[in-house]
Amino acid sequence: MRNSVRSMVRVSAALCAFALACAALGVRVQAAVPAWDAVPLTQRSQVPDIVLTGTVTDADAKTTRHVPFEVPEGVVRLGVELLYTGRDRGTVIDLGLFDPNGFRGWSGSNKRSLVVSATDATPSYLPGPIRAGRWVVDLGISAIRAHEQSAYTLKVFFWRHGDTPLASTFSPEPLRRGLAWYRGDFHLHDAHSDGFCTSQSGQHVPCPLYKTVAVAAARRLDFIAVTDHNATSQFNVLHELQPYYDELLLIPGREITTPAGHANVWGTTEFIDYRIGAPSARTMNDLLRDAAALNGVISVNHPSRITSEACRGCGWTAPNVNYHLTAAIEIVNSNDEFAPNAQDKSGTGVSYWQHLLDTGLRLTAVGGSDTHDVDVGSLGVGVPTTVVHASELSERAILEAVRAGHVFVDVEGSRNRLLTAEATSGAGGAEMGDALAAPNGSTVHISVHIFGCQSAHVVILQQGHSTTLAEATVRSDEDMHSFDVRSDGERRWLRVEVRSPGGVPVLIGNPFYVNYPADRGS
Repeated sequence: MRNSVRSMVRVSAALCAFALACAALGVRVQAAVPAWDAVPLTQRSQVPDIVLTGTVTDADAKTTRHVPFEVPEGVVRLGVELLYTGRDRGTVIDLGLFDPNGFRGWSGSNKRSLVVSATDATPSYLPGPIRAGRWVVDLGISAIRAHEQSAYTLKVFFWRHGDTPLASTFSPEPLRRGLAWYRGDFHLHDAHSDGFCTSQSGQHVPCPLYKTVAVAAARRLDFIAVTDHNATSQFNVLHELQPYYDELLLIPGREITTPAGHANVWGTTEFIDYRIGAPSARTMNDLLRDAAALNGVISVNHPSRITSEACRGCGWTAPNVNYHLTAAIEIVNSNDEFAPNAQDKSGTGVSYWQHLLDTGLRLTAVGGSDTHDVDVGSLGVGVPTTVVHASELSERAILEAVRAGHVFVDVEGSRNRLLTAEATSGAGGAEMGDALAAPNGSTVHISVHIFGCQSAHVVILQQGHSTTLAEATVRSDEDMHSFDVRSDGERRWLRVEVRSPGGVPVLIGNPFYVNYPADRGS
């Protein structure tokens, strides 16, 4: 605490000194940098770790000033923001960066901020380890008029092991504000693993990541997670693409791929050791603990699939898994649900998920297209769609909502189907994923709003019942239904599902957890 206070005092003193220097020079600091051109902050800290200030004059024109700073051990991501006065009077200061081993990049005057990490970096800069020691910001006094002076400030930000973003890893601000249902795809592949598409000459080639992002944007999705197998190289491309795709949130992810099963991890770019078994004797639980320690949101993928030569390790066969380390289960995967031949279907993960729910776990059901070829046509990116009720369109908000279970799965990947549900008992209320207290003999009232599913059937499912507890026909394109369920005072999950006239699920809701503790880990 004492060191933290001292650090804040140093930062405040530096900022005050900079303000006084500007006042003495009769100049004012430029307005805040554009939203895309700022360093993303962390939930741990929203103030710079180091603030460096100085002044240049016309005597410094056409020269370079080297501004050193020290990076401590344990930093995994580093950001620098440059502000200076006199831009409106022709002053131009270029920006570059050197680490203890040498050159990391130069962006001149085209950017006011930069971020570097082991996996990704702002275009103009090189990804690589953040080594402790002396770093140098290279300030090039490219232009300054006669008799002019410019006060500059450099803000340096450190991300440490396990830090999570205040908004998003690749965006300093939410892409959209406000509580809404945001539609996305949590499972996608490209050239950074085994994603392929057709080249200009008609060849089957590794598919560049930008094509996946472009298809997602064309489908008007709100977010995607690119989840290449064990790789982290995709993060550098996502870092470059996010400022351009400012209506589509790009969430860092990867598919941890082992002989005992696959699991997506979202929300961290740090390396996760996927090697289990000999010679390290690491287990799946060791791997999941490592991911959880990074605050990664973990989803078990296609758990009902069968491991084969064509799909190595695809079946979830890990023994004695501690599911309390995970947050979600991929219950619908397009490669299973929409397989062209019946013998290719390995089934959805719904039954696997419900079995885990019956043991008292609270795991969020999600879907993933598992797209490996963006040229597949009607299927592919966004089929199925995972629809998330989040406070804003940011990585933090989307993943928090997944952890909370505020999610439904649009199995066919429509662009507008909607399933909202609220459960009440006495004075208590809950949305999908929440806990609700309902004493023995009380009534749980469920209100359901459905859009885009005329002639389908809405059903209520309950733990301990093999058949539907209640059912009603959806009478119009937008319809509302209410159901009453008598509570026996025991822990029970209840959930809503919309099925086609033929009985096939089209919208799958997450449960209400009746008489469960509010804490999802209990």
